[in-house]
Amino acid sequence: MKAKVIGIILVVVILLQFFRGSAPEVTVENPNDLIATAELSGDIAATLRAACYDCHSMETKYPWYSYITPVSWFLFHHIDEGRDELNFSEWAAYSKRDKLRKLKDIQEEVEEGEMPMESYVIMHSEASLTEEQREAIVTWAKNFAGEVIRE
Repeated sequence: MKAKVIGIILVVVILLQFFRGSAPEVTVENPNDLIATAELSGDIAATLRAACYDCHSMETKYPWYSYITPVSWFLFHHIDEGRDELNFSEWAAYSKRDKLRKLKDIQEEVEEGEMPMESYVIMHSEASLTEEQREAIVTWAKNFAGEVIRE
């Protein structure tokens, strides 16, 4: 009986692979990208790339497990949602008001430990932020908001 249940589960998992869904688009040429259009310190740029860019830019790097259904559904959904909330690849195209709101959201989410998501950090240890990195991002977002206001 146990072998039969395992066999059925295996067949279902194999069949699901034919329904992976479409991965969100990836592009590396992003002229409106935050890092390409703003003067960021190397540390902030590196931290944003490591902890944020997979879900909040068009430069997503898909890991091997993103090609396995139903994991792919979960990942693609999170990437789509992340890009809808904040897409660093479209930074220069945002209005001043949108930039300020997004910078405020970055401050709050990072300060409260909501971002990067714990489920992401589990599989991407490089995205785990130290307290100093969190403080640096929050400080950067606050200071950068001042620069946006002066634009």
